[in-house]
Amino acid sequence: MLRCHVPVILLAARTGLFAEGRFLGKVLDEWIFDAQEFIRTKLPHLVVIALIAFVLSRLLRIVTSKMTRIAEQHAAGRSRIAQVKTLASVIRATGFAIIVVIATLQILDAFGVNLAPLLASAGVAGVAIGLAAQSLVKDMLNGIIILIEDQFDVGDTVRLAGLTGTVEAMTLRKTTVRDGDGTLYVVPNSQITTVANLSADYSVATINVSVDFSANPDKVQEILQRIAMDVRNTPDFKNLFLADPQILGVDSMRGSQLIFPVVFKTKATQQYGPVREFQRRVRLALEENHMLPGDPNRVFNSFLAEAPETTGSSAPSTTEHEPPPARDPTTIKPQESNPFIGE
Repeated sequence: MLRCHVPVILLAARTGLFAEGRFLGKVLDEWIFDAQEFIRTKLPHLVVIALIAFVLSRLLRIVTSKMTRIAEQHAAGRSRIAQVKTLASVIRATGFAIIVVIATLQILDAFGVNLAPLLASAGVAGVAIGLAAQSLVKDMLNGIIILIEDQFDVGDTVRLAGLTGTVEAMTLRKTTVRDGDGTLYVVPNSQITTVANLSADYSVATINVSVDFSANPDKVQEILQRIAMDVRNTPDFKNLFLADPQILGVDSMRGSQLIFPVVFKTKATQQYGPVREFQRRVRLALEENHMLPGDPNRVFNSFLAEAPETTGSSAPSTTEHEPPPARDPTTIKPQESNPFIGE
């Protein structure tokens, strides 16, 4: 019914004020011509722009979703999955914003809007925002690099920006680190220039055992080797070691002490328990073998025997006094006793 009335309505519109040759009639003719021109030339251009924007947004969504699925299948931990999801969401949001801005500019240009003032204003505003928020931009760019390169994960023990602690959270702008005493530090990502990841792969602990100079080095090394292997084979620490402990021998002599380095190679950040147990057993072994711990401030003095006084110049003494045999000065400890045996 409506289709029957359309020609009648159009015919009525061309009469009266909208008749051909009159002012409003000319305006109506111009509108009809512009509409025809828009449908013939610009509408296909807008359709192509919309299709391209739609296809790009779908491809962006597919790629980011694929990243997330691959991370869930192959990532080693939840923290890495969270990092990939964060990076995927940032890529998706940034890419979608770029697509929308470009499509909008193309649509405005198709409608004949002059984009020069708009682009000039946007450029000035971008420079002002960039100068005001340059530290924020640096934080986000550095955060993206940290996520892409997988420099550290949540839960890792790290040393960064002069701080050491465990990473509790990380975003594109900041990294949160918990120190050993419970202090929580918030570090902007732009300040992270060097990262020391203490949780990567494995840890190496070197214990310097100090023994008195009078101890037999071979015996000390044998004792340390036995203690280290006992700790290595202890059920509580057996699964923590990646290699047998190494006894490097006498590394240095300082004062009255001999330094024996002992090297433990364990899983990342798992060296503390074996090290404590090893030092406890070393203390007991020194007492058991009557050995003194080394002391860099201990001083040894040589012992010189004095001849006994005679009763007279002419009368020889009835008993000859011989000086005691000379002793090794390294074993003489004046006014000192062994704390282990009390002698």
